[in-house]
Amino acid sequence: MNDNKKPALQVSALCNGTVIDHIPADKLFAVVNLLDIPSMSNNVTIGYNLESKKLGKKGLIKISDRFFTDDEINKISVIAPNVVLNTIRDYNVVEKREVKMPDEIHNIIKCNNLNCITNNEPMATHFYVANRDTHTLKCRYCEKEVSLDKIKLL
Repeated sequence: MNDNKKPALQVSALCNGTVIDHIPADKLFAVVNLLDIPSMSNNVTIGYNLESKKLGKKGLIKISDRFFTDDEINKISVIAPNVVLNTIRDYNVVEKREVKMPDEIHNIIKCNNLNCITNNEPMATHFYVANRDTHTLKCRYCEKEVSLDKIKLL
């Protein structure tokens, strides 16, 4: 065997679709569930505990013929801020962007304060980013702060 050979790719290239890269390994399956990937009929490839210079270990999701709305991207950003979203068309990356959490988050997460009006009346939740560095959100209505590792999705 020639030691100079590179290993063959184990996953075929994506013709059209989306690659979600640099997902923290511990958040990969939360993103899978959030996007309801098990119910998709698209071809999906999931990589788990892949080597990453940036994260140590990372996750990756490749979905053929699927492109995400801004609302879906915002949901991903709440679970895994700073993932990289690659849009693939005709085997070429046509857009590559780092997903950032928006300044305001509407109707994606539940307020942890049981007395908050959003938990007692039929109304949408609304959070502001209180601190990007610590990933802390603040409820618009009751002003309770919550960190991303303690959130509950609606």
